[in-house]
Amino acid sequence: MATFELYWRSTIGMCLTETLDEMVSSSTLSSELAIQVLVQFDKCMTEALESQVKRKVSIKGHLHTYRFCDNVWTFILQDALFKNEDSQENVGRVKIVACDSKLLSQ
Repeated sequence: MATFELYWRSTIGMCLTETLDEMVSSSTLSSELAIQVLVQFDKCMTEALESQVKRKVSIKGHLHTYRFCDNVWTFILQDALFKNEDSQENVGRVKIVACDSKLLSQ
């Protein structure tokens, strides 16, 4: 299975990582099991976003940087405008990381 570690740097992913690190340091958990938990976390986040998020958002902004490496796109936008049906939000700088979800199920 391919792992992209997509959600490990999110707020909840960082908290999970810190907790797992503490458990590994105190020998409560093996490092192999901690990695398995993080891989499962990525799978669950991907499944939840695919099945539970129903809204669409359009994004406009100045493309500062883009890159494609190992089947992962990274975009950095400046002065981005996020719009949905109900509202819009301006963001000074945003990083978007995207990959082909089919690769996650391999």
